[in-house]
Amino acid sequence: MLQLRELTYHPPASASPILRDVSLELAPQQLGVIYGPSGSGKSTLLELMAGFAKPTAGKIQWRDQALDPESLRQLAGLVFQFPERHFCGHTILEELRLGHPELERSQIDQALQAVGLDHLALEALPHSLSGGQQRRLALAVQLIRKPYLLLLDEPTAGLDWSMRQQIISLLQQLKRHWTLLVVSHDADELAHLADRCWHLDHGRLRPVYQNAPAEVPW
Repeated sequence: MLQLRELTYHPPASASPILRDVSLELAPQQLGVIYGPSGSGKSTLLELMAGFAKPTAGKIQWRDQALDPESLRQLAGLVFQFPERHFCGHTILEELRLGHPELERSQIDQALQAVGLDHLALEALPHSLSGGQQRRLALAVQLIRKPYLLLLDEPTAGLDWSMRQQIISLLQQLKRHWTLLVVSHDADELAHLADRCWHLDHGRLRPVYQNAPAEVPW
């Protein structure tokens, strides 16, 4: 069980807190969606949960154990918005092995199969892939690390309708094995997958629904 307890983030450079008393719970193998306008604090919240920043107050728990940023970096895998901009490897193989030179071929094949890219040549250039394939590769990079929690920042941003549907279908498959938390401007396209949904605005989080009703109230 992932739990956030009254999480507040107020960096010194900010006149007011970016996040205020944020609390949520997400069970294993559930998919949660957080939606809200630009500047509401969605990406900042994911960065805190990934251990890239330390909250000013409150705590993040996994299975009732409070975690520090170092532990969160082991627990969670964060896929940034437009992750293709962060690719460093010259080939798919290099991208997957960054930081993991000891990876066996079977582990690489397993990660690529999980995201539907096992048909691609490992020598292919990451930047030569389609937009949807690049998002899948970014997910495979995180799956290599075997995180318990997958955090996704606007995973369908900038993709056409067909590619968005492919990513949504992939999230549905990944949900069978991982806990996922997705932030998005467009909650509608993920509503049928979401077990929990929250709205974030001006740093304050409120629940919208639990266990996805037939009609989404927005």
